[in-house]
Amino acid sequence: MSRWKGSGFSVLVLTLTLILLEAESKNFEDMRCKCTCPPYRNITGYIYKINVSQKDCHCLHAVQPMPVPGHDVEAYCLLCECKYEERSSNTIKVTIIIYLAVVGALLLYMLFLLLVDPLIRKRDAYTQPLHNEEDSECVQEMPPQMDGGLGQGNTVLGRVEGAQERWKKQVQEQRKTVFDRHKMLS
Repeated sequence: MSRWKGSGFSVLVLTLTLILLEAESKNFEDMRCKCTCPPYRNITGYIYKINVSQKDCHCLHAVQPMPVPGHDVEAYCLLCECKYEERSSNTIKVTIIIYLAVVGALLLYMLFLLLVDPLIRKRDAYTQPLHNEEDSECVQEMPPQMDGGLGQGNTVLGRVEGAQERWKKQVQEQRKTVFDRHKMLS
């Protein structure tokens, strides 16, 4: 259980970090020009990124400083591949916030269930071994004490316990059929 508490704490720290980083770093842009230039003569390849408009997204504006002398600029720029890229940082932020909120809600719900489930769940006094024939027959002959406790009205807990008891009876019948009669139910 402490492992899950650590995960919840990690999500909280991550969320706070993202909020602080967003507040401090307002110098990013949603539009940029990215030029990928391969190696040319004795110059290594490089990727240039600059915030310019779409019409200015070409080698002459994006590649700063120009690594080649003036007479080789045209040949160098013909090798470079420039692409204009746009993104919506607001959409990305909203998506991350929604994702973190859902994960946080699920972690809180799991923690709630871990704390409340032992209080709600009653101890099942009639657990049977899988292959024990006498015990499975005793369960079928058991008086309806379990169903009597379910008559608590139409509460959700009562309905869930009733469905659980019906399911247990079906499982016991299937076990008896498969192991005693060696038949599969359809």
